[in-house]
Amino acid sequence: MAYVNDNYLKLKAGYLFPEIGRRVKKFSEEHPEAKIIRLGIGDVTEPLPAAVREAMHKAVDEMGQRDTFRGYGPEQGYDFLREAIAKNDFQSRGANIAADEIFVSDGSKCDTGNILDIFGPNNMIAVTDPVYPVYVDTNVMVGRTGAADDAGRYAGLVYIPVTAENHFVPALPTQKVDLIYLCYPNNPTGTVASKETLTQWVNYAKQNDAIIFYDAAYEAFITDPSVPRSIYEIPGARNCAIEFRSFSKTAGFTGTRCAFTVVPKGLKAKSASGELVELHALWTRRHTTKFNGVPYVIQRGAEAVYSAEGKAQVQELVSFYLENAKILRDELTGLGIKVYGGVNAPYIWLKTPGSATSWEFFDQLLSNAHVVGTPGSGFGASGEGYFRLSAFNSRANVEEAVRRIKTMLK
Repeated sequence: MAYVNDNYLKLKAGYLFPEIGRRVKKFSEEHPEAKIIRLGIGDVTEPLPAAVREAMHKAVDEMGQRDTFRGYGPEQGYDFLREAIAKNDFQSRGANIAADEIFVSDGSKCDTGNILDIFGPNNMIAVTDPVYPVYVDTNVMVGRTGAADDAGRYAGLVYIPVTAENHFVPALPTQKVDLIYLCYPNNPTGTVASKETLTQWVNYAKQNDAIIFYDAAYEAFITDPSVPRSIYEIPGARNCAIEFRSFSKTAGFTGTRCAFTVVPKGLKAKSASGELVELHALWTRRHTTKFNGVPYVIQRGAEAVYSAEGKAQVQELVSFYLENAKILRDELTGLGIKVYGGVNAPYIWLKTPGSATSWEFFDQLLSNAHVVGTPGSGFGASGEGYFRLSAFNSRANVEEAVRRIKTMLK
């Protein structure tokens, strides 16, 4: 008989969002008349920008002609997209990133898990707590952790609490770690990291020969010009950081799938024999071996994000969701609830009212207001007593959700 990967058996009851889906499904079946508003999973609702759609239509037409048909493309991404990314997302902000250091993929969620393929099993890994669950679960799946304790923390990981008590600023590890996950604007707390904070992390990584995995999937929502959008805006970050980006929330690509990872040349880690090895070469091998590339039509759509029309239309999308976040933030604050995030990010992070636990508040909100959010404890032990609401929905739904919540809590 074949054997399973026992590491999967160490995972907690279920990935957070499927568990939410299970509870919502059960409630819907028991109350078919309920009109549920979903502010849980961060899925966009507004249509793809016109410039993106037009570029995709044109690309589809190209695929219908022998002379312009495309088969397999370069696994790393077409040059036209990689060059547009390098110029607009990095070089325009003073970050020295070249097109051939960019790897186009089908999602930053995938990449933050897949990146572990090129790192050995003996690395000490640090995550913030609360944390995007994928960072933890993928490490469990590949055997880099022990079992979880009663609070849900896995042996073998270094957890760094980020709560209201420390103003959501993670303290540098008191022990040496090798791989560090940072996400800014942060999912789930909606907070951002200042230039000073990121500089401290870059300095720590350089001093300890560590690598930072920097998830910047929500960078487009940063409105404060003093807040870095890329870790490569910090001097020295090229020598200690890998950055992940996505078109999903920026331009509505959650259903069309396009993202990218930046692995700078010259970034190195150590082999078992002590040899220094370039990570760019390893990731190139992994990416080209296990991935056949994002479809040509989708990459043309992503390229259009950087056109003059595309930039303006994407900014409209971002502003729309940020206005949703402001409505949620202002109305909840008016109810006396402690609210964080929602200014430079599309997520609202709130303290659960009274003594309710995260899952208790989830059930109350679903049962009494027919609104779905995300329990903070699903993001880690330090998320207990907090709750996440997403601004990704229509204006009408956000306003109706607020009305229902106010009625429930008054």
